[in-house]
Amino acid sequence: MRLVLPSLLLGMLITQGAMAAGDGTTAIGGGLGGALGNVVGQQIGGSTGAAIGAGVGGAAGSAVGAPKGNRTEAAIGGGLGSATGSVLGNAVGGSAGSTIGAGLGGAAGGALGNNIADDDRDHGSSGKHYNGKHKHKHKHKHH
Repeated sequence: MRLVLPSLLLGMLITQGAMAAGDGTTAIGGGLGGALGNVVGQQIGGSTGAAIGAGVGGAAGSAVGAPKGNRTEAAIGGGLGSATGSVLGNAVGGSAGSTIGAGLGGAAGGALGNNIADDDRDHGSSGKHYNGKHKHKHKHKHH
């Protein structure tokens, strides 16, 4: 329990720095959030708490690090990646593996979600592009 508060404070400090950069910040935020959430969750509720904490922390970290239009997708990716990484890491390497897995999974999931959001915005899901200009072809004026 001694590591919880310093871990949270360090995570908040680093996440603030992650917000100031560009595209990789989503991965950094998801990785840090997932790892820190995993540590806190382990302290509170064992391996189940670790997976839940990693998912919540990964989602929050990815959303904080993502650009404004990409936050939802980045949060989903970071949360799912962190939780999955925590469970798989716990199966392979115990509690240390769980923390490492949550960090790697959150980084990969957050970056992937951010990238998918960029692709959706660039290509448009409907194939129609709206340019914001209204065209009034035939204005009939009654004299």
